[in-house]
Amino acid sequence: MIAALLLLPVLAAALAFATRSRALREIGLLGAALGHTALVGWLAFDPPSAPSGAWLGVDALGLLFLGVASVLFAGTAIYTVGYLRREPLLPRGDFEEGFLFTNEPESVFVGCLLLFLATMSLVTLSRHLGLLWVAVEATTLASAPLIYFHRHHRSLEATWKYLLVCSVGIGFALLGNLALVGAASGGGPSGLGLDELLELAPRLHPGWLKAAFLLFLVGYGTKMGLAPMHTWLPDAHSEAPSPVSALLSGALLNCAFLGILRAHQVLDAAGAADLAGGPLRVFGLLSIAVGALLIVRQPDYKRMLAYSSVEHMGIVAFGVGAGGVAVFGAMLHALSHSLAKAALFLVAGNLLAGYASKRAADVRGALHAQPGSASLWIAGLVAITGLPPFALFLSEFTILRGALQAHTWDAVLYLALLAVAFAAMLAVGLPMALGGSPAGVSRHAEPASAIWPPAVLALLVLGLGLHLPAPLRELLDGAARLVGGP
Repeated sequence: MIAALLLLPVLAAALAFATRSRALREIGLLGAALGHTALVGWLAFDPPSAPSGAWLGVDALGLLFLGVASVLFAGTAIYTVGYLRREPLLPRGDFEEGFLFTNEPESVFVGCLLLFLATMSLVTLSRHLGLLWVAVEATTLASAPLIYFHRHHRSLEATWKYLLVCSVGIGFALLGNLALVGAASGGGPSGLGLDELLELAPRLHPGWLKAAFLLFLVGYGTKMGLAPMHTWLPDAHSEAPSPVSALLSGALLNCAFLGILRAHQVLDAAGAADLAGGPLRVFGLLSIAVGALLIVRQPDYKRMLAYSSVEHMGIVAFGVGAGGVAVFGAMLHALSHSLAKAALFLVAGNLLAGYASKRAADVRGALHAQPGSASLWIAGLVAITGLPPFALFLSEFTILRGALQAHTWDAVLYLALLAVAFAAMLAVGLPMALGGSPAGVSRHAEPASAIWPPAVLALLVLGLGLHLPAPLRELLDGAARLVGGP
């Protein structure tokens, strides 16, 4: 089954690259997306047994992030089919003059999108830290052409920045792997298999182990978007097509965080989890502060959403660093943020199509011009700012409760920064939906493929805020226990 999860999107990508038929590409994309989600559901209810030391396998952490990536990909795949059909009709205000949307770029786009799913799946299924490192770098290579899809000079700049900054980060993560090997030298086998490292953990050299975690935190934290290593993220998220932005923010950042969590597992097994808590809280609070302050009066609404992702990745890191019940809150937050942010990026794509501008000041009266998208935009803003009854209120409150038990002043700062982000997001986002429409923008019907995917994601965030199903709660509990949760 694990092999099928990896091979299905790879084979569909090969079809997309090979065929000139749009219909075949769409069938391959939708078939792979829905088939992948079905396989993940089967895996959740009947996980295969893997021998100790296997390079591929599934645990609660991997299954959580795999499920998030698969659900988001299914939603964005449905959105993408309509997006690619509408894209040639979009106004050219923000795009390169004279660029022709032929079969070739669409083939590359769909093929790379499917390879992106395959590489993210490999990250979540990796039980070897060397393989995980390769998979994280592969996500960069698969997603870079997606960011450059519009062929604008800003897209090119964002793509190169993404490649260069993330490559520097992955270099630090490689040094982290080498430090882990150094920590294991003299204490037995010195491979990078996760099971082997967890068994060997009490005998690992504490100095090398701490160095390895810090290198992982900086290396994978760069890809995760933690400040101050976040510089690639606003450009890539704002210049990428909206379905790609949804996957970058909702799924890719979680995959990078998984690399940090795997190192945290080793520290916890070595009895040195406290070495991880302090750095995670520091980077978490710094990321919340940077994200919240850069949202204030942000003129570009897609960049606003990107800086919000920096903030929310900081919340997740802070929750894990705070320990206790806050770790459960962090796992729930990673899930609910992914759903809400992906919905917002898809809706942002609808607004961009209607108003031909990414400037928040140019988007007014969306409730009149695009009532479906505007309603979802308001719901997404309410959800992402942590208001009840959405799931992010529950996760942020759980993290606050856990932080207050052991890190009171950190918790106070965390709450104050959340208030800044709350006010800044609503100040920028709400006026876009309210008021009268500018001249030249009239009410028009929106296709179902542009409305239903973000609507379903928003309903999931709402549903999780009202009730956590028992199987999902058990999965979140299991993921939290793997990184020191209760």
